[in-house]
Amino acid sequence: MKRLLKRVWKTEQTVSESEVALFGGALRYDFGWVRHEYARLDTKFGQAARMVPTLVGSTLRLAWQADRRALLTIGIAEVGQSITQAAGLLVTNQVIQALLKDGDNVSRLHAALPALIVGCIIAVVGTILACLSTAGTGRLEPKVERLATEQFLEGAARAELEAIEDGEFRTLLDSAYFGAQSSRTMIGVCVAVVNGVFSLVAAAGVVTVLSPVLLPLLLLIALPRGWGAMHVARRRYASRMQWIEHERAKRLVNNLITARESATEIRVHQVGPFLLDHFHEMGQTAEAEQTRLADGRAVTELIAAAMAGLASAATFAGLGVLWLTGHMSAATVATAALAIRTGSASLGALVDNILRLHEESLYVRDLDHFRDEAERRAIPTGGQPVSDFPDQVTFENVSFTYPDRDTPALQEVTLTFPRGAVIALVGANGSGKSTAVKLLAGLHRPTAGRILWGQTDLVEADRVDIFRHVAALDQGFQRWPFTLRTNIQIGQPERNADDDIARAAAYSGADKLADALPRGLGTLLARQFRGGQELSGEQWQTVGQARLRHRQASLVIADEPTSALDPEAEIESFERIRRLADEGKTVVLVSHRMAGVQHADIIYVLDEGHLVESGSHQELMARPDSQYRRMYLMQANQYGTAAPLVLPTPSANGESHAASTPD
Repeated sequence: MKRLLKRVWKTEQTVSESEVALFGGALRYDFGWVRHEYARLDTKFGQAARMVPTLVGSTLRLAWQADRRALLTIGIAEVGQSITQAAGLLVTNQVIQALLKDGDNVSRLHAALPALIVGCIIAVVGTILACLSTAGTGRLEPKVERLATEQFLEGAARAELEAIEDGEFRTLLDSAYFGAQSSRTMIGVCVAVVNGVFSLVAAAGVVTVLSPVLLPLLLLIALPRGWGAMHVARRRYASRMQWIEHERAKRLVNNLITARESATEIRVHQVGPFLLDHFHEMGQTAEAEQTRLADGRAVTELIAAAMAGLASAATFAGLGVLWLTGHMSAATVATAALAIRTGSASLGALVDNILRLHEESLYVRDLDHFRDEAERRAIPTGGQPVSDFPDQVTFENVSFTYPDRDTPALQEVTLTFPRGAVIALVGANGSGKSTAVKLLAGLHRPTAGRILWGQTDLVEADRVDIFRHVAALDQGFQRWPFTLRTNIQIGQPERNADDDIARAAAYSGADKLADALPRGLGTLLARQFRGGQELSGEQWQTVGQARLRHRQASLVIADEPTSALDPEAEIESFERIRRLADEGKTVVLVSHRMAGVQHADIIYVLDEGHLVESGSHQELMARPDSQYRRMYLMQANQYGTAAPLVLPTPSANGESHAASTPD
């Protein structure tokens, strides 16, 4: 009993052996929204109640932007309902007084008839006002959610890539994602809170009008009910949060059994029974935990009900004493009892709604914080124009370090990208190639050094102008779940002429793909939707290259977009992209495979963020100690395109003799 009366705090949940075996313990997602999971347990009711005006004010400002008319309708309707509730109680008092007068039943009914008619009118008006409030809320909620979502998406789209790649910003983004839904939820909760407050005020006002001495009696019964409602709400919330850990693990196992990606291994390795056994054990553990919490919740509700019952008994005993001593008429006693019961009955819902309002407001505040942070870290607008693509883009001693790392991804790198040339960046994974092209495209600003577009420093340039000159296709290029036509057009959405899209499709071979699809360019490339088609990796490459070609850009960056292809297909793909230089475009090829870039005009070799060598294929292959030469020979040997690789061996005089190199 003592344990049940204590403050309810979160506790360590029961973890099944299956959760330990499969996941190493209970699952905890590393997302921003998980930090608010125990909000109702970590917040005192008094603190939440004091914050209600602030929370409601924040919601009202957003609602005012979304639909002023609907908001005003709700406000007028809620105020009107509180007035009708108070008036209804006073009219009830008149009806009871008339019915308790001396005389026969007909005369008493006749005396009560005017008050009854007024009461019916008040009830009809109250019903109409409630309907208006419901309609206004239903109209306002989706508009608030849309507006909040648009503000969230606008902030995310305008943020620097550096922010999107920053772990702390991602955590805030994850939490703010739920702010839009919480903004919508808060509209209904705010209405419920306002309604509950007005109901209490109306009841208290009526009680005070009838007899000021009754107001303490209302508090006497309201306080235990409020405590009980808060305690039950927290117990219920704690139960849900205890259960969610198990549910996460069960849902993950469920998804693994039914997922397409795991279907082959589920059947060949007969993994199904193994996972089902663990699912069964986790389910039993969750059921036992739910039973334990349900028992505790039931006892808590019993205690709360008992306390409320005692308070009610004391209140009604007090009313009886006032009546017996002649301080209050029977009609006043009946009306007071009704007012007290009405006020106290709405208190439980009011407590739960205030706690819920506070919880939802945490996500809305995260959304506000995200908008401010996204604005602070947005890509700057304006700057020096770069109206024409310059004769060359130059890296001058450029260094760059990602926000969450200590080691620079690039260190004092100097590169030149002449207009109309084919430049290749090669090196092992992690050498800094992708970072270099992100800097080249204007997606990052250097930590040190300068990037010059002609004579314009990237830091001072109009970034929109920079992006206008760039077309990029990387190894993770987006497979949009749209039609084939849109997947090509999205390379430059404003260019939507059929001829432009047809030329881009013919460039990559996507036109032949369209001929083979059931609806041609109008075929949906998303298997999860009815009528959608699924493409192979090679087919997606043709779509990606058509998108690249559709974009009218002077700088074309291909960052290992064909890494999933076989070597011959990759070389053919790179050759197709390389030919764009014949049109005067600057083409930058990024790869760790040497054969696809051997015809580049300039090859830059990066290693652990440093530029280690540069030159043409012939120049680099002619150097016995060239890192490029070593990588090229190793790959040629692997794919059988050269004689077996013989590594340099020291001679008697200490000099090294290298293997012959194919050009």
